[in-house]
Amino acid sequence: MNVTRELYWNIQGEWLIYPLFLLSLAIFGYGVYKRYSLWRLGQPANRNDRMWARLKSVFDYILTHRKILRERQPGVMHLLIFWGMVFLFLGTVVVGLKADMGIDIMYGGFYLYFESLALNLFGLGALVGLGIALYRRYLRKTDGLDNQFDDGVILILLTVIIITGFVLQGIRIVATHDQWAAWSPLGNLIGQLFAGMSPAGLSITHRILWWFHLALAFGFIAYLPYSKLFHIALSPVNIYFRSLAPKGSLSYINMEDEDAETFGVAKLEEFTWKDLMDADACIRCGRCQNNCPAYLSGKPLSPKQLIQDLKKHMTEKGEIILAERQTVIQKGLQHGGSHGEAAAGSEAADAGLVGQVYQEDTLWACTTCRSCMEQCPVFIEHVPKLVDMRRNQVLMESNFPSEAQIAFRNMENNGNPWGIGWQTRGDWAQELGVKTFEEEPDAEYLYWPGCSGAFDARNKKVTAALVKLMQAAGLKFAILGNDEKCCGDSARRLGNEYLYYSLAQENIETMKGYGVKKIITQCPHCLNTLKNDYPQLGGDFEVIHHTELLANLLQEGKLRPTRPLQATVTYHDSCYLGRYNDIFAQPREVLQTAGAKLVEMERHHEKSFCCGAGGGRMWLEEKTGQRINEMRTEQAIACAADVVGTACPFCLTMLSDGIKVKEVDLKALDLAEILAQSI
Repeated sequence: MNVTRELYWNIQGEWLIYPLFLLSLAIFGYGVYKRYSLWRLGQPANRNDRMWARLKSVFDYILTHRKILRERQPGVMHLLIFWGMVFLFLGTVVVGLKADMGIDIMYGGFYLYFESLALNLFGLGALVGLGIALYRRYLRKTDGLDNQFDDGVILILLTVIIITGFVLQGIRIVATHDQWAAWSPLGNLIGQLFAGMSPAGLSITHRILWWFHLALAFGFIAYLPYSKLFHIALSPVNIYFRSLAPKGSLSYINMEDEDAETFGVAKLEEFTWKDLMDADACIRCGRCQNNCPAYLSGKPLSPKQLIQDLKKHMTEKGEIILAERQTVIQKGLQHGGSHGEAAAGSEAADAGLVGQVYQEDTLWACTTCRSCMEQCPVFIEHVPKLVDMRRNQVLMESNFPSEAQIAFRNMENNGNPWGIGWQTRGDWAQELGVKTFEEEPDAEYLYWPGCSGAFDARNKKVTAALVKLMQAAGLKFAILGNDEKCCGDSARRLGNEYLYYSLAQENIETMKGYGVKKIITQCPHCLNTLKNDYPQLGGDFEVIHHTELLANLLQEGKLRPTRPLQATVTYHDSCYLGRYNDIFAQPREVLQTAGAKLVEMERHHEKSFCCGAGGGRMWLEEKTGQRINEMRTEQAIACAADVVGTACPFCLTMLSDGIKVKEVDLKALDLAEILAQSI
């Protein structure tokens, strides 16, 4: 007995499928071409290196939904819809293989298990996922979801396509008395609704519905590039082209390029093509916005709106630019040349971003905490866009917050943001017996206390605690003393690339002169800059954070706690230590080894809430909305802990200030201080 089913049962004129399909593909292709033309307005960017690593990441993040599932309900919802549609698509491909290419695999066990049972189950899963989506969007009205007409069209379109497919299957099962009906449980169940209909009624209903279903399916294909559905095609592409550079690095600018006419991004075409493609890859899921400390504290910045505004601007201005370029090319051909093409679209291209597309305050509200990028399922790059616009405002327009000018001047004149005399940088080390590299050139490690560790009164206590721990462990280390300058993190994140370049070049030259190979930092911002930014300028060093060092020393038995800490500690994940450099486990290992009872705040690990000082905002006033550090302090207070543990001087300062404002019995201590108490 042949276990299969008849193709095109009850259908006449099935040859019309081919011209209709080609028409839908043509509409689809034209839409893709239009968007691709807009992306090409951007600057070149090499995003095709390490092909196998890129392909692996596509399979990893798309097939497993690893990043999407970080949020349970929407993750499961999308997983059901995704795999449901994948299986239904594969089932359609199997039909096409038999009908159009004569490759018949639609029989026997394959037909029963896959083409019947699996498609029914996965199709049902897709309907459940679509139901969850409708509930979240229109009944619960989940935060971060801004309902637009396109959203409703997509959900209804997909739902109707799947339901009509099952209805068609049900009518065929009833009309043909399909003996394999039990293998299609949902189709068979729906078919019972039509069991009392006459054969003629079944035939005409099936035929009309079949063509309606086909029209919807082809319409779906044609509609893709003109709707949010485009993410079906763009998500894997955007993931493939994601940055494989260290998460903490920014794009390199050659400050010695004599031919450079501008720095940073001032207008649409100065973004890279990948930046522009990001705008179309965004599906407005709201995860970035729901985890942005600037947005949640009432600042004029929404990462989602940042990308959507770019998309709107790209569509409006980009199409004008393309039209003007085409006009110039045509005129050039008519006159025997293409002169003036380079100037084409000048009027539209001159439309600046800052002041027209974005408010100035939007740029400076960002703490560069990277939570938006960490949560985004399709790897959209929000922070680099903001920093690139800051670069242009600082380097080309000299337009930035007045407080930043003070920090810039202090870093330029004294090598630190406070403006304290550079010649006192090494004073803290004298009473601790710490030598400089000049005095001890054979030291294994360079200890880099950073500006906070050398100048800030509160953080000098952390420096002392860490030095004593390293001395107790027998580490051979030295410092640069007065030769050390600010690493340049705040300057670079605030957009002053030239100042960063000057500081970094001087530090790299100094360290190479002393033969430095390994560096220990206590500031995550220093860690990130020395580890991920300096290699762009030839500064290749092995850099570790003090929490990594302490965890290793404890594991090796070189440090042994003798007085377990009798306290409940909640650990605050620094953005530049955690999200930027994936250091989550080691700080917690240190706390637990020290005997602390560890409790987690509501937002921790990859979803940790910023202290508010990153991106150079340590030196800027917070004039709008709630203070971010106070919001984070409230989250720490909610844990009912005795101590909030930190591993960053900025975080320690911001949380200490928050505790003072809230007037609560809570201490903020660095992990080095906590461990020192137990040894």
